[in-house]
Amino acid sequence: MCPMNAVNRIAIVSLSSGILGESFVRFEVEIGLRRLKEYGLNVKFTPNALKGMEYVKAHPEKRAEDLLEAFRDPEIDMILCAIGGDDTYRLLPYLFEHNELSEAAANKIFLGFSDTTINHLMLHKVGIRTYYGQAFLPDLCELGPEMHPYTRKYFEELITTGGIREIRPSDVWYGEREMFSPDQVGKALIPRPNQGFELLQGPARFSGKILGGCIDTLYDVFCGDRYADMPEMCRKYHLFPEAHEWEGKILLLESSEEKPSPEKYRKALEQLKGIGVFDAVNGVLAGKPMDETYAGEYKKLLTEVISRPDLPILFNLNIGHAMPRCIMPFGIEASVDAEQQVIRFGE
Repeated sequence: MCPMNAVNRIAIVSLSSGILGESFVRFEVEIGLRRLKEYGLNVKFTPNALKGMEYVKAHPEKRAEDLLEAFRDPEIDMILCAIGGDDTYRLLPYLFEHNELSEAAANKIFLGFSDTTINHLMLHKVGIRTYYGQAFLPDLCELGPEMHPYTRKYFEELITTGGIREIRPSDVWYGEREMFSPDQVGKALIPRPNQGFELLQGPARFSGKILGGCIDTLYDVFCGDRYADMPEMCRKYHLFPEAHEWEGKILLLESSEEKPSPEKYRKALEQLKGIGVFDAVNGVLAGKPMDETYAGEYKKLLTEVISRPDLPILFNLNIGHAMPRCIMPFGIEASVDAEQQVIRFGE
């Protein structure tokens, strides 16, 4: 129990997948709700968050309404994404056509990852700081006896202080949970030793405000392989920051549960390079791949494709799809020290 929460009331939104409303995950939802209530938090599901996958998929306008309502509600302190997915870009017209998001957005905690990368970019566009790295179903609803301790530590810090002071590596990591069924409740994943942050090149110390997210999703902003209309829509609403807007920032990249092939990872890096991101940023942070799949290949590609030896690249952060997960503030000045194995945040 945390008696002095900075957060009192949480709104849970389904901005991508509507899986939260399906009966087969109800037992997981109950686990997550119990944990949130043990922190003394009041939880509200937005009107469409529990309507299921088919409805949520078919109604991006309702997803947008939920986000706007959560920002407008003065009693909501924190907006927590249910999970990722793959098509939250479809909210763009309902949030930007008539400046809906800019008029509703307020300085509340917004937390999510994966496809939610797109929502982070939306909120960055209207000047809202956000938090990347955890979500309700993957983290609060963890089937083990408790949340992963490293994950829990950062979630507790966020709800009790309203921010994140620093990030250090986890001592362990876990492989992907292969089964999600009621008979798995209480079964802990096997911890494996973690080697900490790995500086691939460049100075050990660098600083800047962090922005980025899931590299698969960032690639989809420019490539229509997944959704043919996504690049056009993202261009129409100027979702991705221009090259000059990356100046002085730190780029975060982490890979999804789809475990993108080295070929796709290369294409994504080449896309970012082609639009000038790597010429502008002060450094790159790269998350541990799920199950460490292609870790060696990704490390090689980061240095090879970026091809700028003076640019710091820090690999193996516990952020994104590999468990456990920290929480990373976007839009707040960060100081990275690879030698001391710490990222500190502050104005």
